[in-house]
Amino acid sequence: MNLVLFDEPTVRQDLLPFTFTRPVAGLRVGILTIAEKWQRYLGLTPSFDAPEYLQKKFPLTVSTDNLWIHGALCPHPALVARIQTLKPGEGLRQGATLLALRTPEDKVPEVISGPMYEYTEPVTLIDQVWKIFKLNGEEIRSDYALITKGRAGAPITDEHTRVYHRERIFLEEGVTIRAAILNAENGPIYLGKNSIVQEGAIIRGPFAMGESSHINMGAKIRGDVSLGPSCKVGGEVSNSIFIGYSNKAHDGFLGNSVIGEWCNFGADSNTSNLKNNYENIKIWSYRKGGFADTGLMFCGLMMGDHSKCGINTMFNTGTVMGVSANIFGAGFPRTFIPSFAWGGAAGYSTFQFEKVVASCTKAMERRNKSFDDSERGILEHLFHAQAHERVWEKK
Repeated sequence: MNLVLFDEPTVRQDLLPFTFTRPVAGLRVGILTIAEKWQRYLGLTPSFDAPEYLQKKFPLTVSTDNLWIHGALCPHPALVARIQTLKPGEGLRQGATLLALRTPEDKVPEVISGPMYEYTEPVTLIDQVWKIFKLNGEEIRSDYALITKGRAGAPITDEHTRVYHRERIFLEEGVTIRAAILNAENGPIYLGKNSIVQEGAIIRGPFAMGESSHINMGAKIRGDVSLGPSCKVGGEVSNSIFIGYSNKAHDGFLGNSVIGEWCNFGADSNTSNLKNNYENIKIWSYRKGGFADTGLMFCGLMMGDHSKCGINTMFNTGTVMGVSANIFGAGFPRTFIPSFAWGGAAGYSTFQFEKVVASCTKAMERRNKSFDDSERGILEHLFHAQAHERVWEKK
């Protein structure tokens, strides 16, 4: 059986800017990406049914027996068990939402002729950007149980580190901790291979840190926080996700936020995550072309891949920042920052494409990664496809 994780078009739009540069199932929620979760549960390596411009990096593989699963759907044991019972031609849905389909066809058919079964148990569907952080604590707990089942973690040997509920703390091999406080009273703490927790850091669970990531000295991690691989994080962070390879190394507050890959925060940058009047927060919807009510009182920054900000940057509540944007200067930038914007509250110019390539190449080389033709092709497509958002070019 061949596993394919498919992007439902409306959900894909609602998850921008993060799905500009990856399939829906490439999003990290909890410890793992959605794709990594399904791979662990099913023992199958997934491929992706995503837009054509992404397929060089995220190819689609089909066979005569394909299991198509909604890319925004997070697996849990009961759901996995039900999907594994599907026979060829059968599908699973919840209301109007197709959850899974087993078919020999090389795409999800517009009209499904075989039996469709209703799944009545609750499901976790990451179909809005704010659900990434809202459901992160729940998914850390689920992933922690999946990853650590039947395994013994590495010991904590530093005599100056204080831990609470040691049984909920798991260290992979090569972890380094010095004079830190790890408090797992409210949820588990997972430290990935070769990760580092420096002196004076305070971490409350649920918390997850990927391979080779760092928590810098004196950091305050307030729970429901996930770091992907090779991140460096300091300051105060609450209920936020770094998808991977991004830095917030210095002091400053980040709350109820999602940060893409290859992002960087200048020193003492801060996000607001609560309006002074306590009203619901509205954020930019790419699908609507306007602002949408999240229904949440707390919502911070959605920062797309390869975006950066200079020192002392202030992001207002519910800011959405596209891909490869650079923000700097005094004052609050607008709460929607288009991709490839260069500037801040005083106005924008365009981050020219060859300079984007040079910046991305240097950033990725620092993590021993290559900015190859597939990476360039994705950004070049987006540079042209999102030109309509750069309204300053029309003046």
